[in-house]
Amino acid sequence: MKLSIKDRISKSIKASKANVFVRSDFKKFGGYDQVGRALKEVIEAGNLVKMGYGVYSKSERSALSGKPIPIATITEAGLVVMNKLGVKADVGYFARLYRDGKTTQIPMKEVIAVDKPITRKIYFGKRVLEYEKY
Repeated sequence: MKLSIKDRISKSIKASKANVFVRSDFKKFGGYDQVGRALKEVIEAGNLVKMGYGVYSKSERSALSGKPIPIATITEAGLVVMNKLGVKADVGYFARLYRDGKTTQIPMKEVIAVDKPITRKIYFGKRVLEYEKY
């Protein structure tokens, strides 16, 4: 029995160690429109959440609302996507200071530093990834 595109994508997601995907990761399963419809079904099933144009994350159920939420943070998703797009990226300036132990203040905004201008919007709910120059 041949599996549907939705089933093959779901199986691929479950088997993958990655938490963040871009649409081109699924192009081996079929045409652009077919993959789009299958991804929509996978999202409705709660296995993936959409985090922007062509950006998806594995999901888990929220303990508070019971709705699917991404496993990856917006910053993690941004870094993975920039890497897949060939853009040099790192966490933002204040996150680097915190990571390097130079401050104890935790940055509140989701910011990544990139070496090229980026227009891709990565978000979940009301939280939006911001970009700064590397």
